[in-house]
Amino acid sequence: MSWNIENLGKSKSDSEIEFMANTLRDFDVVALQEVVAGYGGSQAVARLADVLNRKGSRWDYVVSEPTTSSAYKTERYAFLWKTAKIKKIGTAWLEKKYNLEIDREPFYCTFEADHKSFTLVNFHAITKSKQPETEIKYFKFLPAQYPTLNLIFTGDFNCPQSHTVFNPLRKMGYLPVFTNQKTSLKRDCVLEECLASEFDNIFYNSNKVVVKNAGVLLFYQKFSSLQEAHSISDHIPIWAEIVVN
Repeated sequence: MSWNIENLGKSKSDSEIEFMANTLRDFDVVALQEVVAGYGGSQAVARLADVLNRKGSRWDYVVSEPTTSSAYKTERYAFLWKTAKIKKIGTAWLEKKYNLEIDREPFYCTFEADHKSFTLVNFHAITKSKQPETEIKYFKFLPAQYPTLNLIFTGDFNCPQSHTVFNPLRKMGYLPVFTNQKTSLKRDCVLEECLASEFDNIFYNSNKVVVKNAGVLLFYQKFSSLQEAHSISDHIPIWAEIVVN
């Protein structure tokens, strides 16, 4: 599962953390974007893991250092995983080579499940108005930079999968899990349409990974208004069930 949680930090109440944990609890590994870089971000992930650990499964987590962005844009990323299903391999790391070209450089972590390894590349692009394609274009270099790793790109790209910036990855066999799936919330539902833009996705190497099932969680339907739902996030979680070849 991947979720841009929006300002995950000390401002999240215990009840909001509880809601997030109930949303995440059935998944094996979770990638979070928008963990606050300053005080409270890492602590909020720890709070979330603590609540998850009281729901029947043992969870572990890792939080990135702050990205090398301007003070206003810097964030952290996080991964959480069920230790009975998923094993973390080695140390997680922020992208070093393209950390200046990519504002919030991606956060990598290699995991193993059923004796097969895969590396999640957790990413939150700059906003649409800042032209995220200017940094996504560097993603085409990453498979060659990590030739031994089975990279799975996930997160909030602030850019639809139909954009030509993804064509080089497609030519290498990387496909989006979702097409025509909006993932960001509007401010208000219009004629029962509550989703705005096709921003979040998962790109996988179709030569190495099979997607068995995928979907989104319309968590906002559990709230009486979109305004209330926005206290959790302005994005819905996306998920995929995969088999690594």
